Amino acid sequence: MCGGETSNAKFEMRNAKALGELVPEFNLKDRTKAFALEVVALVEELPAGRSADSIGNQLLRSGTSVGANYRAACHARSRREFIAKLGIVEEEADESQFWMDLIIARGWADADRVTKLRDEARQLVAIIVTSIRTARRTPRSISHSAFRVSH
Repeated sequence: MCGGETSNAKFEMRNAKALGELVPEFNLKDRTKAFALEVVALVEELPAGRSADSIGNQLLRSGTSVGANYRAACHARSRREFIAKLGIVEEEADESQFWMDLIIARGWADADRVTKLRDEARQLVAIIVTSIRTARRTPRSISHSAFRVSH
């Protein structure tokens, strides 16, 4: 699932087309890394101050954790571990949305830019939730090694 995310990418393209938007088709490792880099750039541009620093640090932790935990899921040793790590990805992407909501509400960054990044987090949550559901439905006869990605 992690090595060839074509099914997830095609799923996302299908959803995006249905919403009248076109989302580039690339794998989730690249997509979560790009998300982390955008979060880093956003946090670096927040104004200095106690509240902005605190919220920025929280966003930095959750936003970069999305990609790191997705990569960890790709190396899961079992279905249970794979699903658990994807659950962490879901939680971190959702938490990132919360911190971005606060940034928008406080007016600390360009609202359009943060809204686009927040929408990417929302899309990542949707993809991960679908992946979790698929992994839970996958027949148990598939070997555990099918969840590991060779490099």
